[in-house]
Amino acid sequence: MTVRIVADILIPGRGEPIEGGTVILDRNRISYAGPTADAPAGSETDDAVEVPVVLPGLWDCHTHFVGLSQPDIAKIAATDPVTAAARAVSDAASVLDGGITSVRDVGGMGLRLAPAVEEGRISGPTIYGAGRILSTTGGHGDIHALPLDTVHSISCSHGFSILCDGVPEVLKAVRTNLRANARLIKVCASGGVMSEVDHPMHQQFSDEELTAIVAEAARADRIVAAHCHGKAGIMAALRAGCHSIEHGSFLDEEAADFMVETGAMLVPTRFVVEELLGQEDALPRYAYEKGQMVASAHEQAMKIAIAKGVKIAAGCDIFVSGQMYGTGSREIVHLINAGMTDLEAIEAATANGPDTLGPQAPLSGQLREGYDADVIALDTNPLDDRSVWGDPTRVTHIWQAGQRAK
Repeated sequence: MTVRIVADILIPGRGEPIEGGTVILDRNRISYAGPTADAPAGSETDDAVEVPVVLPGLWDCHTHFVGLSQPDIAKIAATDPVTAAARAVSDAASVLDGGITSVRDVGGMGLRLAPAVEEGRISGPTIYGAGRILSTTGGHGDIHALPLDTVHSISCSHGFSILCDGVPEVLKAVRTNLRANARLIKVCASGGVMSEVDHPMHQQFSDEELTAIVAEAARADRIVAAHCHGKAGIMAALRAGCHSIEHGSFLDEEAADFMVETGAMLVPTRFVVEELLGQEDALPRYAYEKGQMVASAHEQAMKIAIAKGVKIAAGCDIFVSGQMYGTGSREIVHLINAGMTDLEAIEAATANGPDTLGPQAPLSGQLREGYDADVIALDTNPLDDRSVWGDPTRVTHIWQAGQRAK
């Protein structure tokens, strides 16, 4: 059945809004998007809908379906994988309900959930999974308080990380993820906030290891997304050819210029910084203290990146089950606060999303003929009222691959 969506305002994802716009969905593709006056004639069998605002389904380019009930990565060890998966199923449904129709799962159970979403067994966004995060022993993907053999066993069963050291091991780790049909590879190029012992400023993986990871991924047309806080890790990831920098907390003008030169993208994830700063009582002490250290630098780094013209995609770094899933579009407001216009921030959350996948990018994130029929409607114009972002109740309609999902 053809779906005809007539809107007061059409926001295409990339480009200027259209007053009085129509989007026509022909099964799983958009067959028309433009002024209502120019739209082809409909038929009596069309499913016609009138909405205030129509725009592409949103992208969250940095999320984790891990099923954790507390903001403590070490709790993975005490969580049964089946319980975690059940929580992740609920979280996936919440993400979709919030208007996010596509995600990059950059470490978690996303690769295993994706087939169930595709089959229509569960409700959720289209998932482009990285599989298990590549981490050095003792790095951000390690659980430092546990015996190493235990960590190897747990990280495998939960799909969280692969600890690997040296070129042969990192090549094996990339191939292990590719065997599971990972759509991208995720590495920890610096220390992190939620891991206990490592420091966010320190580079993890040598230049040689990072170069090998990028080259092996590229042979399968996959890009590498690099978790980086400190500048040393950012610069090493860029030298190696990583396609996206995740977080980029201590990015400065030199690093921003290098990103523009190499064409690398930034997924800043301000959402998680703001959320966790308000959870002092729930966080491990080390995580709260490191989060405090990172927060102000991260805010400045976002402003530098935007001013320098670094290409940015929206991502939230959601990982606490039930608390944050479904409100991820609030990242758009954080991007605006850092210096983007409203339309630029919407583009970061729509049209720029597929670009974070490189050769694996689908035709998605824009209201254009031939693109995926992932479309949402809002109850008011977000260019006039930013309160719609982060509130799932303001998303009135969702079409996923042309099928009504809300």
